[in-house]
Amino acid sequence: MKLLLTLFLWVSFAGTPDLASIRKMYSDVAKSESNAKDFVAKLSGVSSNDDKILVAYKAASILVDSKFEKKLGEKIERFKEGAKLLEATIKSDPSNIEMRMIRLSVQEDVPGITGYKKNIKEDKKFITTYYASQGAALKDYLKDFVLQSKSFSEKEKQFVK
Repeated sequence: MKLLLTLFLWVSFAGTPDLASIRKMYSDVAKSESNAKDFVAKLSGVSSNDDKILVAYKAASILVDSKFEKKLGEKIERFKEGAKLLEATIKSDPSNIEMRMIRLSVQEDVPGITGYKKNIKEDKKFITTYYASQGAALKDYLKDFVLQSKSFSEKEKQFVK
């Protein structure tokens, strides 16, 4: 009986990881194929019905994972899948600053040939405009992102300091 209860609890909660652990993993996800695969696995149980921020991280996991696909066709399909999911998620809540940060982090790192760099200026402006009104934990997370971001100049980074 105890084993069944443990199994039930594991299945019930394994699908939706906590946001804090996802945020912690995200900063290192693109550094290695192993990190990317771990991130994909952690988010594999997230569905479109879950918290939209988790869905956005799942989309980012697919996008980052596409970088490590060996076959070009699979790489392109995986990339399109992730981009489509991320755009749909942001469209469902365009005022969510964390989802905008996720898209910016992806777009600043993808090759120009993908054509997926069109929202960088928009997302930078959004983050700059709404940063001050966020809660302390999210502000700290956004600050860490902005300070390491390639999209913000040193002068532009002053708003988080």
